[in-house]
Amino acid sequence: MAFGGFDQRGGPQPMADINTTPLVDVMLVLLVIFIITAPLLTHSIRLDLPDAKASAASEAPETITVSIDAQGVLFWNNEALADSKELAQRLAAAASAQPQPALNLRADRNTRYQTIAEVMSAAQDAGLTRLGFVTDPKAAGR
Repeated sequence: MAFGGFDQRGGPQPMADINTTPLVDVMLVLLVIFIITAPLLTHSIRLDLPDAKASAASEAPETITVSIDAQGVLFWNNEALADSKELAQRLAAAASAQPQPALNLRADRNTRYQTIAEVMSAAQDAGLTRLGFVTDPKAAGR
């Protein structure tokens, strides 16, 4: 049997119409599912939250910036450090402060990763828990 041929001898021809019954069945099932689940998605729980008369915390934690240039020289808030021992001492002093300050790490793009990892390890060993990385968003498109 040749489908779509030009033979018109009166034999049974294949049906060329699209059968839409399965499509309609699937759409009706989806419609029923959405009708049933839509009220469940908008259901909310009524809560009466308590009132509190507390003032907002006015004390913002201090921010310490540790910078590393391309040669690996360390800076503590733009003040050059002699060596990594001095960095460890300052990190330990900062970790003991209350509230604990946030440490922002700035590194030149040509800095070796090993130097950055050593500073991060020293901060973790000192007990600092808040470490952020400072980047230049304008330089990202270069």
